[in-house]
Amino acid sequence: MLLRRSKQRRRTPLHLIIFRWDLDKTYLKTEFDSLRELMRVPFERAQDKVAVPGAVPLIKGLRETATQAGRDVRIYFMSASPPQIAKAIKQKLALDGVEHDGIVFKDQLQHLVRGRFRNLREQVGFKLTELLKSRSRMPADSREVLFGDDWESDAIIYSLYADILGGRIAPDELGDVLRTIGVDPRLIVEAQERAAAAERVEAVEKIYINLERRTPPTRFRCFGPRLVPTFNYFQTAACLLGAAYLTLPAVARVAQTLVEDAGYTPGSLANSLADIARRGHLDEATTTAVREYLHAHALLPLSGPRRVRVALWRQLKRWGEPRPVAATAQGEAIDYRALVTHWRAARQKA
Repeated sequence: MLLRRSKQRRRTPLHLIIFRWDLDKTYLKTEFDSLRELMRVPFERAQDKVAVPGAVPLIKGLRETATQAGRDVRIYFMSASPPQIAKAIKQKLALDGVEHDGIVFKDQLQHLVRGRFRNLREQVGFKLTELLKSRSRMPADSREVLFGDDWESDAIIYSLYADILGGRIAPDELGDVLRTIGVDPRLIVEAQERAAAAERVEAVEKIYINLERRTPPTRFRCFGPRLVPTFNYFQTAACLLGAAYLTLPAVARVAQTLVEDAGYTPGSLANSLADIARRGHLDEATTTAVREYLHAHALLPLSGPRRVRVALWRQLKRWGEPRPVAATAQGEAIDYRALVTHWRAARQKA
């Protein structure tokens, strides 16, 4: 009887997990600080494009871990680059061995032809409507983990998206926020319509922001514990291990890539691990497990008690259990009107 119940538990279906990645500055080291750089992007070849250190093994590890656990997984990319670059991007992903389930591009050339120069740099309306459009095609019980950077507005876009799905921001308030940002009025209307039609569900588990511009993590506290700012993908990988979305070998592969491609040392990796744990994004057992496992592979110095087996057991157990989404524990709601007013002032000053 006990054996039968155990088998029944193992057959319990797991939620579809969706990993959504921004492409520029999050997966690829794309340069578009000036109009000249922006116009050069469509003419780059696949071999000219460089992935952010650690991104490739991290994405591969997410799919491999889910597959090993028998979990359905989707990986989507979103880019502010024009669709004319699609061939080179897909070739780059193939060269890196990264499987994906879809990519969305922004039609920048259309804006140029029609003289909408402001829309070339405005990403909130484009990304938010595309996220809501894609969500309408996903199962209601699917969970999402989002990856972006601090170069543009990913923290605001992803948080708005999560709170729309969670029913914490109404279409009218959304319109006010988007108008404050300066979103194209046509996209505001579309975003409101899609927000009103979206099914209310706590879908977004975590938002990871790659600090490409080295923005101080304290600036992201206003977004609550759902959002995790990380200085490198080793920190992100360690957090994903704690959430049972990666294995220790996958975390080690990310760390090894940082050593080989970005000049990290065991000491700098140890500092990164200590930083993400000190900021409260990593529990003690997972921190210790990562430290010991990477020490065994000559990637980290060793300190602390041995808890690898305990951490691994907890990780395997969590795969079969539904976890509460971080947004439900956010506490005080995000004041988007004040947030975007401050954000826009800081952006204009910069």
